[in-house]
Amino acid sequence: MKTLVIISHPELEESGSQQFLVQAVDDLPDVTLHHLEGRYPDGKIDVKAEQALLRQYDRILFQFPFYWYSSPPLLKKWQDDVLTEHFAFGYRGDKLNGKDFGMVLVIGLPEKDYQTGGAEGFSISELTKPFQAMAKKVGMDYVKPLTIFQFPYKTEEEKMDLLIQYRQYLSMKNPDSLKSREEWLLKELDQTNLETLPEDQASFILEEVVELIEDNRMELDELRLHIDNYED
Repeated sequence: MKTLVIISHPELEESGSQQFLVQAVDDLPDVTLHHLEGRYPDGKIDVKAEQALLRQYDRILFQFPFYWYSSPPLLKKWQDDVLTEHFAFGYRGDKLNGKDFGMVLVIGLPEKDYQTGGAEGFSISELTKPFQAMAKKVGMDYVKPLTIFQFPYKTEEEKMDLLIQYRQYLSMKNPDSLKSREEWLLKELDQTNLETLPEDQASFILEEVVELIEDNRMELDELRLHIDNYED
């Protein structure tokens, strides 16, 4: 699966969260990062070039800071200019049909503010309805967004968890599936460079992690079997 990440951020180099994400995908061969403000500093979008780019990918992701419940202005302009009739919708406008669409949202407030009874009063799902409607309009399959709350306050352990989630979101067909995430982790572990681990424990560490994942999967499969038998 080939993924295009369309990033909109007016000061990408100054953003700690965006730089963390950008550097997290250097070694993913099927992922392309496309920074709109960097590509079009004058705001004049090459529509034909953008449409040709979209055709090449299976998954299109918008990545941006969640400004006033929406995106930075250049991404909105990109939508207006690029998603034209006869290309994205309308007569013969089927060029995006069947592709995945998702978002990576960087949000400055805590997650609890976007839950029932929270300070913002609306959930992220409610606030992103226009993007969901856009995906439906152009025939794309909507993928639940990856939400990143209060990045500057995350611990190193939380950032490492985020790095894994982000890489999975960019490279997995079904990032919400626990089994798919397990398979992804096993594949990544199989490709791990042992030189990055303590020399005297490298093989042991990998074997322990793989065994833990496989044991958990067996327990979950057995639990599912028991539930199915009970329901029957």
